[in-house]
Amino acid sequence: MALIDLRSMQILVAVSDAGSFSAAAIQLDISQSTVSYAIDRLRRAFGDPLFVRQGNRIAETDKCRDLVSQTRETLNRMLAIAVPQEFDPMTAEGAVTLSCNHHERFLLLPAFIRTLRQAAPNVVLNVLESAVNGKQQLKENIADIVLGPVRILGEGYFRRRIFSDHYSCVMDADNPLATGDLTLQRFQNAAHVAITHNGQWQALYFAALRERNIVLAPQLTLPSHDSLELMIVGTDLVATIPNRLASAYGGRLAARPFPIHIPIDIDMYWTERTHKSGLHRWVRQLLADVARAVAPDQLQEGWPPEM
Repeated sequence: MALIDLRSMQILVAVSDAGSFSAAAIQLDISQSTVSYAIDRLRRAFGDPLFVRQGNRIAETDKCRDLVSQTRETLNRMLAIAVPQEFDPMTAEGAVTLSCNHHERFLLLPAFIRTLRQAAPNVVLNVLESAVNGKQQLKENIADIVLGPVRILGEGYFRRRIFSDHYSCVMDADNPLATGDLTLQRFQNAAHVAITHNGQWQALYFAALRERNIVLAPQLTLPSHDSLELMIVGTDLVATIPNRLASAYGGRLAARPFPIHIPIDIDMYWTERTHKSGLHRWVRQLLADVARAVAPDQLQEGWPPEM
């Protein structure tokens, strides 16, 4: 056990996350021989190969997976202790990595970035696509903050609700569904677009429809909302998207209330690693303040409906 040190354990976690010795060396900015030496020491200490080769890749042993899980928690606690808590935005330097999807980027980031640049000009902001990988990004310290309509559970994760939304339907202005009541029956019979976040996500309204024995078969799937308008104009397609996005299309697309009111709760998640960091606490509060200003909670007009 005398062979074990914090740096070696950090290298173990890096190899596990990166999937190779060479990638871990690049990530940690050290030589590959240093990585190999550290893993060899840990192999002797624990009497286990830790990583075994399978074809062109390495695989973790059961012992390695247990060590990585426990070591990650220890490293995060050590990092949390080491992070300075005092923070002055104007003089602060550092980087924050935020992971989210188009909905959150479109609504929050323009105002957030303007405020961040004015208040903390030396702070670097990195933005990632989360798709459905937010928890993994937090777990592997790839992201500091994740925003989205997701549920990240487990010890060491923190959550804060920052805004809520609901669904609306958008379509070409000449689509017959743009006039008259958009009933559930009319909606069901439409030609639908589904946003899948690279095939990894199914929007919340699908489950609500299945509870009513309605199963949609989309005519078009898209990886994100980015080019949605271009795909719908001049077609009979209907897309069901967050209302705050639908409202942004103005007169370019017709927007109608979704027949069922389904809340979309956008939460902010982070981990123990950055929980007490002055920089990250300030950034999280700034995100919450911006959300309150640009996306105040409000119900869709006419909701809840009279029963």
